[in-house]
Amino acid sequence: MPLRRIPCAYYRGGTSKALMFRAADLPAERADWDAVFLAAMGVPDPSARNLDGMGGGLSSLNKVCVIGTPSRADADVDYTFAQCAVKEAKVEYGGNCGNMSAAVGPFAVEEGLVAAPQDGEALVRIHNTNTGKIIVARFPVEQGALAASGDLAIDGVAGTAAPIRLEFLAPGGAKTGKLLPTGQAVDVIEGVEASCIDAANPCVFVAAEALGKMGSETSQELEADDQFLARMAAIREAGAQLMGIPGSASVPLVAMVSAGGSTADIQVRMISMGQPHRATPITGAICLAIAARIPGTLPHRLCAASEGPIRIAHPSGVTMVDAALDAAGEAEYGAVYRTARRLFEGRVVYRAG
Repeated sequence: MPLRRIPCAYYRGGTSKALMFRAADLPAERADWDAVFLAAMGVPDPSARNLDGMGGGLSSLNKVCVIGTPSRADADVDYTFAQCAVKEAKVEYGGNCGNMSAAVGPFAVEEGLVAAPQDGEALVRIHNTNTGKIIVARFPVEQGALAASGDLAIDGVAGTAAPIRLEFLAPGGAKTGKLLPTGQAVDVIEGVEASCIDAANPCVFVAAEALGKMGSETSQELEADDQFLARMAAIREAGAQLMGIPGSASVPLVAMVSAGGSTADIQVRMISMGQPHRATPITGAICLAIAARIPGTLPHRLCAASEGPIRIAHPSGVTMVDAALDAAGEAEYGAVYRTARRLFEGRVVYRAG
């Protein structure tokens, strides 16, 4: 079986990592992408370690971003996100990754896909093809690249780096076309109250108390609770049916929420690809913040912040998200600050199928 090589960069974006490809370097047929991504990641792997590829055995590490010329006049680049499974030969395109969205603007500038000042602030308008939404990335550049240092620290990542502001414009209805896909702020799913919200990425929110949990459990504690994971999977699948988006392992996200306590406004534990997330997916955090602005939802009941930025506690710390509804009650924007870094550049080597 021959080895193949393809130009690639490896980036950290927020609390995730991904292989970054230029669309022009991938096969012309979109149907041929999956084989490249799976081989490069070392997926599938029954041992869930992905040692024979660039994957990391976690959903937050098994990601791919493809960046190319824009298909819309209001964008500078098109960006397609692919989520690779860990054990199964599966690639999902159902939603976006907010963490890796932070790396798209810097990649586009550093690859010469978008013009930016040699020194100053870059602004890149990103069309996420998974959701059809525009994300505006603003970040400092030095010598034509993302500034190598800065003073922003994010929970889950050691040290500090240059801040990247991501503005998710009009994020409502990213997958279903509706902010409230079921038409209700609260539904009953699998015997418990749940709020189904579609903003940045669709999410199903349930109260930790209704699941017999405190809401402050660690990822490791939740991973060890097979009964909890099975129940969350059932809630996610039933919620997907209600929202009209069945058939995907990556969307909607499912999360349990609880009061934030003294250090945050609300607390969340999210499940992604069947695994408890070590932090919180940024699109999930934006969806949660917007949900907290919608009267009657479970997040609205539990969130201590009625206006201004919302502090969201998660297993790795606290994420600050700003969100607002317009006069018609639709999602106006969700904004968050992240960091990113190019980790390597060159060619990824994989076995051809």
